[in-house]
Amino acid sequence: MDVIYSLDEISSAAKKILSLSGENKVIAFYGAMGTGKTTLIKSICQQLGVTDNISSPTYSIIHQYQASGFKTINHIDLYRLKDREEVINAGVEDCIYSGDLSLIEWPERFFALLPLNTVSVIIEMAEDKKRKLVIKLP
Repeated sequence: MDVIYSLDEISSAAKKILSLSGENKVIAFYGAMGTGKTTLIKSICQQLGVTDNISSPTYSIIHQYQASGFKTINHIDLYRLKDREEVINAGVEDCIYSGDLSLIEWPERFFALLPLNTVSVIIEMAEDKKRKLVIKLP
């Protein structure tokens, strides 16, 4: 499914991703640097009731947030990891297979790590500063 949105419409795009993902607990966000992966993830977290400061986990690799109902959301950024050993040592696999919601930036770095039921969101720049989302369900 394709969705095109502007920054003003980001919350409706976040709602669409959540509604389409259903019970799937891993959502992978693909897109070039600056396409808005973290901004979209921030909107998704806000939709789920996160009140914490939401920022890119580029250097810490994983940020965990508490959503409404005490649900844990794992925000994972694989950009800086070099190999599977670093992935394991950072605790990425533990988060992905914990049963909690995991939102992953730069998943193409370790695609084989992702479970088969991963929802993929591909973000591309469109005209007039809009973004095109291609949402692929498992």
